[in-house]
Amino acid sequence: MRVATFPAADKEKLFIPCTKATISRKQSFGKAKAANMSTSDGATGSKQARLVNNHNSKDLNGTTSGGDAVNARDKVALITGITGQDGSYLAEFLLKKNYEVHGIIRRASTFNTTRIEHLYADPKAHKGGRMKLHYGDMTDSSSLVKIINMVKPTEIYNLAAQSHVKVSFDLSEYTAEVDAVGTLRILDAIRTCGMEKSVKFYQASTSELYGKVVETPQNEQTPFYPRSPYACAKMYGFWIVINYREAYDMFACNGILFNHESPRRGENFVTRKITRSVAKILLNQMEFFELGNLDSKRDWGHASDYVEAMWMMLQRDAPADFVIATGETHSVREFVEAAFKHIGREITWRGKGIEEVGVERNTDIVRVRINPKYFRPTEVDLLQGDASKAKRELNWTPKVSFLELVSDMMNADIELMKKNPIA
Repeated sequence: MRVATFPAADKEKLFIPCTKATISRKQSFGKAKAANMSTSDGATGSKQARLVNNHNSKDLNGTTSGGDAVNARDKVALITGITGQDGSYLAEFLLKKNYEVHGIIRRASTFNTTRIEHLYADPKAHKGGRMKLHYGDMTDSSSLVKIINMVKPTEIYNLAAQSHVKVSFDLSEYTAEVDAVGTLRILDAIRTCGMEKSVKFYQASTSELYGKVVETPQNEQTPFYPRSPYACAKMYGFWIVINYREAYDMFACNGILFNHESPRRGENFVTRKITRSVAKILLNQMEFFELGNLDSKRDWGHASDYVEAMWMMLQRDAPADFVIATGETHSVREFVEAAFKHIGREITWRGKGIEEVGVERNTDIVRVRINPKYFRPTEVDLLQGDASKAKRELNWTPKVSFLELVSDMMNADIELMKKNPIA
């Protein structure tokens, strides 16, 4: 297993071998304790001092985080899916709280670290800082065991997944392997390392579990009715977390997060597809774009708000599952209209069914068309979350509104397309 060192000259030398754990850390669940630190090879003194000196009490801007700061020697986070939208925001958030952050990335011939490059002390050289990367995979149990045994995390955030709902119909077996069995593998790896009493575990669950909803809004007690291979795989992950929590007294919890977006959202997700396309239309780089079901309604929030809720769940004395949502619902059609409104244009709709088009008022140019290839075999028509429990027990509420979310994504994509029209 390898840990990132990021030399400037040769990115293929990004990882160096790691063997033994440097530190063992234990943490009780009711309150924060000072870690009992010892080196695995018996060395003392200078080795420990060097480790401690690598962690200071400053955030990414070099300023102290005040009352929100935590002792870096006590807080060590391991994030699967660190290079994704949520993983990058979570890593950023935890580093500002002086965590030591470790992330698992898959080995590939190209580097997919764009979302986290700014977190290095020297981003141009991909070097330095309190974030360390390790090669691993949710389909490889041995890699998970090795990483957990080496890092000795106090908190694990399992964000890795094949998370595209439409793609899960085409890659159903792979989706199950990563999203369902992958969750089991990491829970078993924690137990194999003998850390089930010292690690707090967060599982990224999803509002897609509700699928063909039986009640609106949906809360922690609403029955599930999954409508995709992705949702079915996540349903296994949800229940295996609860099973291990009850069977082995593990601190393991599910965050049932409703849709959350940002400028870091993947390009093939509908919200990002809309903002990218509208930005290109503004800059005369595109005439129109195609979508699927315009009337699907979702509860959209900002990813930066939602990663804070993940962290809050693991700061509790006892594990529990929480719905995280804004409580508002908007259709894909509304998202399109808001994106065009941001650039000072208005879309009107003509036609019905697959013949419906979005037309720009004043010019009569068709900007949006329907393509049946984007329809899901089984559709989820409406998702709207009730996050009352999170507000009551975590004191969590969303900060970014729907229109502010659209504006944030539009501004970022306009700047992106100005710099790189083929992005």
